[in-house]
Amino acid sequence: MPLSQATYIWMDGSSPTQKLRCKSRILKLDTELPSPEDFPDWGFDGSSTYQASGDNSDLILKPVSVVIDPLTDFGYLVLCEVLNPNGTPHKTNTRALLAKSMKSYGSSHEPWMGFEQEYTLFDGLRPLGWPDQGYPAPQGPFYCGVGADEVFGRELVEEHTAACIDAGIMIFGTNAEVMPGQWEFQIGYRDIDGEDCGPLNVSDHLWLARWLLYRIAEDHGISVTLDPKPFKGDWNGAGKHTNLSTKEMRDPKRGIKAIDAAIKRLSKRHMEHIMVYGA
Repeated sequence: MPLSQATYIWMDGSSPTQKLRCKSRILKLDTELPSPEDFPDWGFDGSSTYQASGDNSDLILKPVSVVIDPLTDFGYLVLCEVLNPNGTPHKTNTRALLAKSMKSYGSSHEPWMGFEQEYTLFDGLRPLGWPDQGYPAPQGPFYCGVGADEVFGRELVEEHTAACIDAGIMIFGTNAEVMPGQWEFQIGYRDIDGEDCGPLNVSDHLWLARWLLYRIAEDHGISVTLDPKPFKGDWNGAGKHTNLSTKEMRDPKRGIKAIDAAIKRLSKRHMEHIMVYGA
């Protein structure tokens, strides 16, 4: 087997919003379709990622999700959980909380998940496409717009979409949003047989899609922010809608009753774990 480049990706300890970190290693794999178990655990300096002190900084990266790296001809993107040296989940490892919740009582409901991730592209200190001085026209023509005077960054967005498709990430669609330089992509349920639409897998794909967006934006000299209000003004904010259904909710005869009942009894703790890891 030829050598492959594995890019290990993990969530750091930044607060209030965790950011992504990555580093790469060269491996000789025994299969062309590797699973997370085919990649060895690795270590990193947690004192440089807000996850440990300098006198005790070694932490472990445990591979949990793998897709093809669409930016190379010989690599994989390896999403990892962060573990303490004794193998327990690190306090910043919100994925472990969701995995535990799903194992305990979530999977029996067969949940399907979908995320709508809004974000803003920045060229220097201003959103992409904004004039050097002052503000663009009020929101209205930009949402799902077309034309060089209404949409900015489409080339980057289309590159990102193609990369997600090539990687095997569950991207559903994209659209320009209400503020110039603001966009959205959707990750999750697509009505494709065999796809795992559960909260854990869809959240993994969301983080991998975010990493690809940041990485591709590098090549354009553009930065990406998930800040809900990155610029003052009378503009709708950038957020992330979360869509969830269970087997009972999808029943055409009793779905609405199941939805009403779920609102009353759905485990608040379980929903918190979905929202935290998919934040």
